[in-house]
Amino acid sequence: MIAALIRHGDYHQLTDVPSAHQPFALNEKGEGEAEQAARLLADAIDRSGWKLLPCIDSSRMLRAWQTADIIAHQLTHRLPATPTIEDFDELAERGVGSAANLSIRQIEDILHRDPRFTDPPPNWKADSHYRLPLQGAESLLEAGERVAGHLTKRMQALVTAGRDQNTLKLFVGHGAAFRHAAYHLGLLEFEQIAKLSMYHGRPVFLEYDLDDHWRQVGGEWKIRSRESHFLD
Repeated sequence: MIAALIRHGDYHQLTDVPSAHQPFALNEKGEGEAEQAARLLADAIDRSGWKLLPCIDSSRMLRAWQTADIIAHQLTHRLPATPTIEDFDELAERGVGSAANLSIRQIEDILHRDPRFTDPPPNWKADSHYRLPLQGAESLLEAGERVAGHLTKRMQALVTAGRDQNTLKLFVGHGAAFRHAAYHLGLLEFEQIAKLSMYHGRPVFLEYDLDDHWRQVGGEWKIRSRESHFLD
């Protein structure tokens, strides 16, 4: 069983806002990256003989759903009917709870003024363990655990349903959550998480076997530059 992890295409992200729960659409570049994802998937299917499943799992964020929708339409000719999209909260990026879409400065000021909390550590946005002490917030590791659970549950369901080997299941979501999920699945070392990113619209292919083991069988992670932001 093969899972393809696909990071959504580019979009107009709010400046200096650590929340990735931003309800904005793909920009023109992002639409092109979604089309690129479809081409790369088609090439991988042709090379490997994988059987594409007609249902794509997507994050509920608009940019992820649009990426999945473009892929679905581009790959329609490979299936008896147009692929469908199911969106899931479980595939969302790390949530910052009640601080959603506030700026970094606003969040830090709120914590500083609240007598219950201490100031966040330096570079808290990229700290995999840190969770804002605000209602509904989670850490990057917790987000990755949530995504890893969804991936495993969905792939286990394919095994239970008796799907053929070489079945390909598509998951469209977010870079940081996917990388932290890869750590929970035993695919990345913890030290690698901060050093890597994901290319927009370039799948990473993972094999899931009947013994509940995962291994990477295609695609590549992006080497993160020192200047890049650790958000999505």
